[in-house]
Amino acid sequence: MLNIPGFSQHSTVTSLGKIVYYTADDAPWFDNQTEEKSRPTLVFLHGFGGGSSAYEWSKVYPAFASEYRILAPDLIGWGLSTHLERNYRIEDYLTTITEFLEKTCESPVTVIASSLTAALTIRVAISRPDLCKSLILTTPAGLSDFGENYTRSFFAQLVSTPIIDRFFYDFGVANELGIRNFLEQRQFANPKRVYPEIVSAYLESATQPNAEYSALSFVRGDLCFDLSEYIEQLTVPTAIIWGKKSQFTGPDIGQRLAQMNPTAIRAFQVIEEVGLTPQLELPEVTIGLIRKFLTSELLTSNSAQ
Repeated sequence: MLNIPGFSQHSTVTSLGKIVYYTADDAPWFDNQTEEKSRPTLVFLHGFGGGSSAYEWSKVYPAFASEYRILAPDLIGWGLSTHLERNYRIEDYLTTITEFLEKTCESPVTVIASSLTAALTIRVAISRPDLCKSLILTTPAGLSDFGENYTRSFFAQLVSTPIIDRFFYDFGVANELGIRNFLEQRQFANPKRVYPEIVSAYLESATQPNAEYSALSFVRGDLCFDLSEYIEQLTVPTAIIWGKKSQFTGPDIGQRLAQMNPTAIRAFQVIEEVGLTPQLELPEVTIGLIRKFLTSELLTSNSAQ
C-alpha cells in the first residue's frame, strides 16, 4: 500500500491477528543495519475512519528516519493488517497496541498517535507506562468526552441499523466519491488540500476484504469512550497538537482535557486553518512541531513520572 523509498513492509502477529507495519531498513542515509537499530524509536499510530491506515502519517515520518527508528503500523482492521469478521471493541485496540509495542520495541518509545487512537494510546500508557517514553498526540479525544454520548447521536443510531449500515459503507465510504466528500467536507479544513493520492490511499484501505467491520464499529460508537475519566491517571510526558477547525471535537475539548493533568501534559498547541488530521493537511507544520517537542526538555524530564 505504501511505496516510500527506503521503507519496506514487515509484520508481527498479535493475539487478534497480523499487524503490518512499515519501517526504514534500506534507506540511503544508513551506513548499516546496526546503526538503524541503535536509534531511538518513534511509533506512528493512525486514527480511525473509512480507509484509515499508516498512510495517514506517511508525509511526516520519513522526515525523522535519518535520526530515529520508525515504525508505522496498520492497526488491526485497517490497511493491510488482519480484518476480523466481527464488530470491534475498545479492548481489541488496547490489547493489540500493547502487544505491538511489546513485540517490536525493546525499550520505552515515543508514540505519536492521532484522534481516537491517540485517546486509546493514553489508556495504554496509563496501564503500561513502561512501554512509553513520551507521547505526541494529534486531537486525542474519546468522542464521548465529559459525559457526551456519541452513540445516542442520530448518525450513530442510523448506522446501527442492520442493512442500512452496509448500504452506508458500500455507497458512502468504500468508493472514490464517498472518500473524497468525507475528506473535503469533514476531515480537512481546506478541501483544496485533498489531492488524488490521498483519496486513492484511503480507497485502497477501505476496499480491503472485511474492512467494513472496523469502520462501522467506529461510526456506531463502539470504540468511543470518555477520556476525561482516565486523563488524570496519565504519568507519561505528553504533548498535544490540535487542529483549530476539527469538526468532531474542537480545541476547547482538548484544552479541558489538558487542564485536568498539567503535570503530564506539558504542551498544548493549536494549529490554525487545519482540521482533524494536521499530519496530512499541513505535514510540514506538523513535522516542525513534533521536532520541537522531541528536542525540547518538555518530554525528556522525569517530573511526571
